[in-house]
Amino acid sequence: MSYIYLTKTGAEKLKQQLEHLLKVIRPEATDQLAKAREHGDLSENAEFDAARDNMAKIDKEILDVQAKLAQVQIIDESELGDNSKIRILSQVKLLDVKREKEVVYTLVDPLQADPVKKLISVESPVGKGLLGKSVDDLVEVEVPVGTLSLKVLQIERAEGL
Repeated sequence: MSYIYLTKTGAEKLKQQLEHLLKVIRPEATDQLAKAREHGDLSENAEFDAARDNMAKIDKEILDVQAKLAQVQIIDESELGDNSKIRILSQVKLLDVKREKEVVYTLVDPLQADPVKKLISVESPVGKGLLGKSVDDLVEVEVPVGTLSLKVLQIERAEGL
């Protein structure tokens, strides 16, 4: 079995997502399906077909979240070691060498990734390239727009994820 490594906060968010699907989204979809069924001949009822498809999509999403929760392994942040190397939950300050611009990213599990918040997945090209690197290392990463040259300036442990 492969694990999905999450912080306590990340696991709690996943549980909340499942609860929302089960207690809010699915009951609403069930009501829509029942109302569509009341409109008569099901063989020619586009509203019923759409409601049934929506219900199937929601049920699949519920099963996906349940499967992820079954694979969750909570990360014990106290066992991550020092900040000499980049690991999951590292917050790193980098210099984009080509653009001469500093950026700060936090490496997280794919389920917690949010590029807008500078949370990047350890499975993304940049995340994979950074794992195991130390301060002053130069990292070349292939991304869809070309090659990034990143110099590691600082490594800290992320808090509150």
